Amino acid sequence: MRAHTRARRTLLTAGTAMGAAALLLAGCAQDPAEKPEPGAPADGKAKTTLTVGVFGAFGLQEAGLYDEYTAQNPGIRIEQTSIERNENYYPQLLTHLGTGSGLADIQAVEVNNIAEITATQADKLVDLGKAAGVDKSAYLPWKWAQGTSKGGATVALGTDIGPQGICYRKDLFAAAGLPTDRAAVGALWAGDWNKYLEAGKTYKAKAGEGKAFVDSASGVMAAVTGSSAQRFYDEQGKVVYKTNPAVRGAFDLAASFATEGLSAKLQQFTPSWDQGFSNGNFATVSCPAWMLGYIQDKAGPAGKDKWDVAPAPKPSNWGGSFLVVPKAGKHAEEAAKLVAWLTAPAQQAKLFEKRGSFPSASAAYTLPAVSGAQHAYFGGAPIGEIFARAAEGVPVTVIGPKDLVIAQNLADIGMLQVDQKGRSPQEGWEAAVKAIDNALEQ
Repeated sequence: MRAHTRARRTLLTAGTAMGAAALLLAGCAQDPAEKPEPGAPADGKAKTTLTVGVFGAFGLQEAGLYDEYTAQNPGIRIEQTSIERNENYYPQLLTHLGTGSGLADIQAVEVNNIAEITATQADKLVDLGKAAGVDKSAYLPWKWAQGTSKGGATVALGTDIGPQGICYRKDLFAAAGLPTDRAAVGALWAGDWNKYLEAGKTYKAKAGEGKAFVDSASGVMAAVTGSSAQRFYDEQGKVVYKTNPAVRGAFDLAASFATEGLSAKLQQFTPSWDQGFSNGNFATVSCPAWMLGYIQDKAGPAGKDKWDVAPAPKPSNWGGSFLVVPKAGKHAEEAAKLVAWLTAPAQQAKLFEKRGSFPSASAAYTLPAVSGAQHAYFGGAPIGEIFARAAEGVPVTVIGPKDLVIAQNLADIGMLQVDQKGRSPQEGWEAAVKAIDNALEQ
């Protein structure tokens, strides 16, 4: 997830001043008062402008990475355009790739769309795996695999990922007689999502009626499915969510949080959910690295040191993005160089330090900005260590072109029926399957 803000950088156009006076003598030198336009390279040549298309506040510009690159490469300008929501951005990207026009030199792709891009658009994109300065061994294997087509071309390089922990309210745990130390809390459910459910039952028994353990059953389902190697598609690209026991198991386990009265029954990313972070409506939430800033914003100063973060039962990922370079762009070679630099470990570490976007380049995990990272709001939690361990344990997950459609319907149709409307897990599952089948047939 990314904050939905719009940013655009306005850039000057380089030019060369016209001579104001005629030459006095043949071979006379240029008038010393005649200088290139401020900001132009010393040789007076126009700069190459690289355009970047992103969605939301993507973070690269906000972290100052564009300014750093142009300072190191004075012949380059970078101009970014952002569309607020990926739901509006991505259809336009597909249209432009189809026509070969209207494309930026570099385009961002959200993780839920990457399978469709690598499966249907790879021939229109530069193989960034062959770009100068790109080292495959520096990246998480599963993230590298997500950006690689079946033909073997790595057409997308990862920027960030969303390794998950469990964020929890220490004050609510203490009131229920549960441990508050993050190591002891993590031990409650280590290695098994079913232990997370059992911890919830223990919490409810001690905290009393009306005290929810989780924010929503849908959030639990997303975290559990995010820890599975196979979810909605198999390796051959066939839709298998109906018959995959990992998906049905995740649905039923998450539904148990609703039927056992452990869920606050909130829909994520709604005002009531936002308020729940500050008013103690729930004790835990499945929490990718990027959500720490979200919680801090919504819980406010009063939540400082009340919230902490522990490892999730199993390594899981929620979120992340990529950069691609369309072959139809005007400056594909220079764009590939910029993407290689932006996604290199050093720059990913800076992006994490300044924006909280966790690196997809595992080589960044030993850099001080990541390895030593702690979060003061969350009791000084060693977030670099916690999320790096989670990231390295995430399986190489099969992603299909309609993963997002399936996931959204399982959550917003199926699980919502159970969590908020009191339907049985079977009724919720059947409602989700019907909605998904209808969506996939369109």
